[in-house]
Amino acid sequence: MRLISKGLRALLNRNHTPVAAPVEQEGLFNARGVGLRDAVMSGWYLQASDELFKGFRISRDDVVLDVGCGDGGNAHFCAMRGAHIIFADVDPIQVEATRRRLAETPARGLTPIVGDSNPLPLSDGAASKIIASEVMEHVDDPGQFLQELVRVGRSGAQYLLTVPDPVAETLQHDLAPATFFAKPPNPAFTISGLCPGHIRTFQRDEFAKLVESAGLVVEQHAFYGFYWAIWFALFWTCGVDFSAAQHPVLDNWGRAWDALLDTPGGLQVKRRLDQFMPKSQLIIARKP
Repeated sequence: MRLISKGLRALLNRNHTPVAAPVEQEGLFNARGVGLRDAVMSGWYLQASDELFKGFRISRDDVVLDVGCGDGGNAHFCAMRGAHIIFADVDPIQVEATRRRLAETPARGLTPIVGDSNPLPLSDGAASKIIASEVMEHVDDPGQFLQELVRVGRSGAQYLLTVPDPVAETLQHDLAPATFFAKPPNPAFTISGLCPGHIRTFQRDEFAKLVESAGLVVEQHAFYGFYWAIWFALFWTCGVDFSAAQHPVLDNWGRAWDALLDTPGGLQVKRRLDQFMPKSQLIIARKP
């Protein structure tokens, strides 16, 4: 279930500027504003240092591979740094959307790929930065998938990998439609505007061991997204589509979280809650 990847990245990446105040739209709180603010506070989209996530810096010299690119939110951040972007997704509609989105960026090259990335039509050592955000929970064999990513990474390549965290994922299982966790009939299939298909959950130590068993060295294991874990728990009862997810319950949760972040101890509370029930876990790793 791509709760924080494809659709959520679309929300978070309309622009990459930190948001410091609530955003109002037609009298309703806009989750995009507080969601982006929360993401930046977690370490995402750091403009000044060119880090997609803290510790994962992008430069013009990089060849970035974004597997499961969705509509290109993460790829866009990297393209704005002038990198060559290889973007892959099983959904041709998403690949075309990403191509259009990146067309006007200063990326020094664009390579679209339509397919399940098993295998990737790339030579060994093709990429210096590899991104797979909220993808491995969808694939039949995560170990094989990771081995393919390792193959196409050059020596010293960095990997940014995210999957849903088990605590929040269990909560979603209890609240979302059961069909949301089954394999979708086609890549473009959605439920309530979201892509289903979370067929596995990774425990925290299991995720780290999986990455290490693929031959990568874990540099960082981070956790983020309590705000979104609660947001999605509320979303399922509101009866709205994700693409137009405005409802008093969701709007008020956004206002409450934004107000918390404004308090002197707000960042400390956020960090504790992100450890307790993050929406996702993230690993930055390097190929020796």
